[in-house]
Amino acid sequence: MGQAKTETTCEQLYIELWVSLASLLRSYTAAHGLNGDRQATVELGENHITVRHGSNWLDLKRNGAHITWSRDNGQSGIVELTEAGRLRSTTGEEEMDMAAEAWAREMMQ
Repeated sequence: MGQAKTETTCEQLYIELWVSLASLLRSYTAAHGLNGDRQATVELGENHITVRHGSNWLDLKRNGAHITWSRDNGQSGIVELTEAGRLRSTTGEEEMDMAAEAWAREMMQ
């Protein structure tokens, strides 16, 4: 029973972090769009986030702690949510807000 409770607690944490990631993407796309009066849309689902600005898009799919992302330009990758609220990839860990800001900046160019 202890393992099931731990898995449930971890999943709840990842859901909260997922919602936070969507919120960060909304904030950063809005900030990057201020100068040009541009807006992006951010659609949040239980395991899917889609960000669109013109013909640019970012697609994120979550499976537990793992997130698969892809871009309109053919770039893609896999990152993992950590319990500390960071994103881990093969190149190391990055603060979630820094990753969201970078994605937003690229999207809004």
